[in-house]
Amino acid sequence: MLPSSTINSIKSNLGNAISAKNPQAVANSVELPPLYRPAKPSGGSGGSQATSHGEQLKVDGADWSPVLNAILDCHAAISSNNSEQTYEAQAALHSALNHLLGSSKGNWLVPALHVVCRNTHRAAVLADEAVSLNSGKRNDHAKLQNAVTLLQASYSKTLNDRTDFKPGEPLSEEGSKKVGVLYIVNQLFSMYFQLNTLRLCKNLLKPVESRGIHQSGTMGEMVTYRYYVGRLNMFEDQYELAEENFDYALKHCHRSAVGNKKRILNYLVPVKLLRGRLPTSRLLEKYSLHEFVPLMNGMRTGNLIEFTNGLMKNQDIFIRRGTYLLLEKCKMICYRNLFKRVYMIIGKEQINLEYIAKSFKWLGMPIDLDEVECILANLIYKQYIRGYLSHAKRVLVLSKKDPFPASKVIK
Repeated sequence: MLPSSTINSIKSNLGNAISAKNPQAVANSVELPPLYRPAKPSGGSGGSQATSHGEQLKVDGADWSPVLNAILDCHAAISSNNSEQTYEAQAALHSALNHLLGSSKGNWLVPALHVVCRNTHRAAVLADEAVSLNSGKRNDHAKLQNAVTLLQASYSKTLNDRTDFKPGEPLSEEGSKKVGVLYIVNQLFSMYFQLNTLRLCKNLLKPVESRGIHQSGTMGEMVTYRYYVGRLNMFEDQYELAEENFDYALKHCHRSAVGNKKRILNYLVPVKLLRGRLPTSRLLEKYSLHEFVPLMNGMRTGNLIEFTNGLMKNQDIFIRRGTYLLLEKCKMICYRNLFKRVYMIIGKEQINLEYIAKSFKWLGMPIDLDEVECILANLIYKQYIRGYLSHAKRVLVLSKKDPFPASKVIK
């Protein structure tokens, strides 16, 4: 139980904020103390617990007691450093606020809903980590999956509000709850990516974009939305759309949000590399993106050994981000640039495959002529190189006009 003075203070602040229908004050009242990642097993039994507080709070005929008691339970659980009980109390708070949001007029509860959605997400992640630490078993994200259902309910209540949505209108008892949709969508995107259930992201895209909601949030919300949509595009091999969304996110990201810019660049740089657009050394240095330096240098000069070594050295990082397979595809551009250098040295349209095999041997990656033919056939098929192969003569015959079209690489 919390001290009486703390209970009275929280109750008074919440009651006054609701009576005044002050959006920011209500949001501040449902905010929690900082939530920290568990460093070691807590030894607690976890699981749900009965509400330990029994306070009553009614304002303008609405019963806010479930919200108040859940807030008090959250504070008590946080003070005892019990991540699992914190989540259970936070889930109860979220459920109670969802109920009140559905019966309230206007959108003055939207800022409070955003705070609760963020805290539910955070509390669920920490609770899952605590369960994993206490049990010694692999994290099954059970709490996070439960949290998804709470945020989906919030999403439905805001999206399906019948009040006409007017972007930029002040929060009031007449405003549309749709103003809260984009923030919740971004939280759901983050949760779906954590759970690796990307197929569910598509259920959010059409309703949001058909109503133009993705273009009417705060700049931070729109940047976050474009970031996640860009990642979806990337996993669906829609690289042109991915680049467009990442470019928007990077351009409109707040100038002081260096960490967010780096997160965007973690995905934008691989997409640009695949499309033949190499970043500058200054950009990579500014954002400490050193893992891309050997890939960029290898692609620029056709140095396959530098590219391959760089890819293998940072393999774990790229796999964790989900960009490893995309970067693997960049090897085709590396091959293309290596063959272009051989062509420029020889200065002829007909190149004996022995010369190309020698370039691989010089790089410390010896391969036979059949492998050379296979690589060249793929490059010609994908139109990175214009020409044809003479298998009988073991010769590559290049087009006299633009044999290495840049327009095909940068597409």
